[in-house]
Amino acid sequence: MNRSLEDSVEFSYNPEPRCPCVLLLDTSDSMRGAPMDELNAGLWTFRNNLMKDPIASKRVDVAIVTFSSRVEVVQDFVPINRFQPPTLISSGYTHMGTGIHEALNQLQSYKKALRELEVDYFRPHVFLITDGKPEGEPEELIVSAAERIFTEESKKSVLFFGIGVRGADIARLSRIVVRPPIDLSAQSFQQMIDYLSKSVSALSQARYESEDQRPLPPPGSFS
Repeated sequence: MNRSLEDSVEFSYNPEPRCPCVLLLDTSDSMRGAPMDELNAGLWTFRNNLMKDPIASKRVDVAIVTFSSRVEVVQDFVPINRFQPPTLISSGYTHMGTGIHEALNQLQSYKKALRELEVDYFRPHVFLITDGKPEGEPEELIVSAAERIFTEESKKSVLFFGIGVRGADIARLSRIVVRPPIDLSAQSFQQMIDYLSKSVSALSQARYESEDQRPLPPPGSFS
């Protein structure tokens, strides 16, 4: 990933350490209709909530990777104040394993760019949000994605969170991610995104290396 001069100038202007965050979003056919409309609206809630936080608004850099029958990087890493949420469209199967690999690839490239620019950063976060389970791709690809999450977590290279919403197979998800997945099936996408943005705000304010290992606050813990 090549960073532009504009990025270098922005990093010079804002010397805060960065909290890279990848939203790894399920856009398969099961998301068609109201769920996708809610998710698109929720991305604006995510941005606006973080912009209200004086610390998170300077530290959080966000990227979006979507997975269906295709895996796409629909948003490269940008500071939250430059994040303009895309309009996502649902279709196809749930190529979750391929999506996980792509999200981790994006993080690897971005961390390299930050190091080259001598910009400090917190341990990056990936938030996998799905309403289903892997579908339409070889099982060995899903296994390799799970193994890669385990390896990257063991090296303390990433904090990877699985979040299951309506219809998600939490038991299946728990065999892919390291830490227990968060079950938000009883909440709307708007509530889920509101919860997620507040969690990111909390995670971006860690002061010490040990603090950035803490789990997400449980649902309902925010006022």
